[in-house]
Amino acid sequence: MSKTGSESNPARIAIVGAGPAGFYAAERFFKEEGLHVRVDVFDRLPTPFGLVRAGVAPDHEKIRNVTRVSERTASNANFRFFGNVEYGTHLMLEDIMRYYHQVCFSTGAQIDRKLNIPGEHLPRSHSATEFVAWYNGHPDFADLEFDLTQERVAIIGIGNVAIDVARILAKTVDELKTTDIADYALDALSKSRVNEITLLGRRGPSQAAFTIPEIKEMGKLEDASTSILSEDLVLDPISSTELEESPSRTVLKNLEVMASYVNGTNPGAKRSVQSRLLVSPVRLLEADDGGVGAISVVRNRLELKASGRITAVPTEEISEWPVGLVFRSVGYRGVQLDGLPFHQSWGLIENRKGRVMSDD
Repeated sequence: MSKTGSESNPARIAIVGAGPAGFYAAERFFKEEGLHVRVDVFDRLPTPFGLVRAGVAPDHEKIRNVTRVSERTASNANFRFFGNVEYGTHLMLEDIMRYYHQVCFSTGAQIDRKLNIPGEHLPRSHSATEFVAWYNGHPDFADLEFDLTQERVAIIGIGNVAIDVARILAKTVDELKTTDIADYALDALSKSRVNEITLLGRRGPSQAAFTIPEIKEMGKLEDASTSILSEDLVLDPISSTELEESPSRTVLKNLEVMASYVNGTNPGAKRSVQSRLLVSPVRLLEADDGGVGAISVVRNRLELKASGRITAVPTEEISEWPVGLVFRSVGYRGVQLDGLPFHQSWGLIENRKGRVMSDD
């Protein structure tokens, strides 16, 4: 038999997960000089593109257009897509290994991290993952309900996903109509009574995880005013030293944009979005109806660890804010897949330089 990867005996590659990473892997195989491959991509959903379809905000059309690159990959005669096929249910590792020379797993970080604080289980406490998937029409989340009759919302986290959630809640119906938002979500949001949105960041302004375009968008909302407290923008000595020693254009620009929001961006607007920094939630408090009624937060200070990482350390200053709806956006973790070694504390498939291997 001719060599595997030759024209007469192409390498058969299986990719589990049809998100961007799965398509990037497929494209990389096709571009490998001298290697002939046939690539089959499997996904438990009926459609490909993963987070580009279900995780990118519906008003970010340009980002969603990256699917055009994936569509070119899918047009390769040696590419096949199989939807509605779930690994661990319809397809097992032994099945794949029987028919393919190599398998790549690109299932991503599928679940959100929890806050692990009292009251997190209360009604009206949700993950941002659920909300984002809901308004994007993900079939697993389409039947969820969010109590948008609540006037005050807290979003735990200050990265791009948290900003996306705040922006969608703050936009007018007319702004949302021109996006790819799911029809049922548009209908629900059209009846929303949300008018105060607060984002909570556990560290300071120079550690904020959002990107420049994301924070700039918050200053362009038609009927919502974005603001930040001037005292929250004062850099502590540790952050100042870090920025002096390692200047970052992104951080400096973010600080500049945030400074322009101190007095609010849209006086007289119906809704307000405020970022609060150096605070962490310690408890969600129950309202009379059994759902979230308030959030207890602690003021933080920053410390420089021996590793060089700047971390938030709680002080004794605790406040209580009335909120009726909470979204947590504090990161994601992977889930264990049948037959694969898994690092429980890291939430990752165990690997060495990308090759699935266990140290055991």
